[in-house]
Amino acid sequence: MKPVILFDLDGTVIDSTEAILEGFRVAFETLGGETPSDEAIKNEVGHTLDNMFLTLGVAEDRVHEYVHTYKMHYRIISCEKTILLDGAKEAIELANSFATLGVVTTKTGEYSRILLEHMGIMHYFSVLIGREDVENPKPHKEPILKALIKLEHDKHKTWMIGDTCMDIDSAKNAEVNSIAVTSGYATDSMLQKCTKTICKDVLEAVKHIKKGDENYK
Repeated sequence: MKPVILFDLDGTVIDSTEAILEGFRVAFETLGGETPSDEAIKNEVGHTLDNMFLTLGVAEDRVHEYVHTYKMHYRIISCEKTILLDGAKEAIELANSFATLGVVTTKTGEYSRILLEHMGIMHYFSVLIGREDVENPKPHKEPILKALIKLEHDKHKTWMIGDTCMDIDSAKNAEVNSIAVTSGYATDSMLQKCTKTICKDVLEAVKHIKKGDENYK
């Protein structure tokens, strides 16, 4: 049975920082409130949009408005202002040569598909689980388990690659392997709090998995 590799998106495969920051600025400028600093916004990337706006000071009864305004702007600019991280396409092509691939993200699945299709890589993925596909986002186990339901898999040969401890904790909760990467929004010292398996980027992570799979055989 082929290994399964599940990828987070932001900070792991893609860099959509510019689009995310602009979306938040537009939401606050449109609906009011003090616009948070770029660093404050980036510190929350990986959480759901609802939780990001709550943490950034939006009242709970207005979060839906802010999320809607953000999404309406983000969908217009996301393709233009999102890029693949260095080595990401090579990593996906390498992974596809020996594994079944999926995406597990807290981003909206609809927009994630559009982005990946725009970048010419959506066809590599057999499943994509976005925020609207689950009740409990990462670090809960549900997103990973929901992806695995759709794939032939062996948990011992299933990997989650992500750039935050939420990705790693989700993998632990789902009882699958994981690798953290420092190409995204968490520092090495932050990631060391949840894992010892840390790579500089997704290409190094895929090479690590491939080497292990060859040894497993």
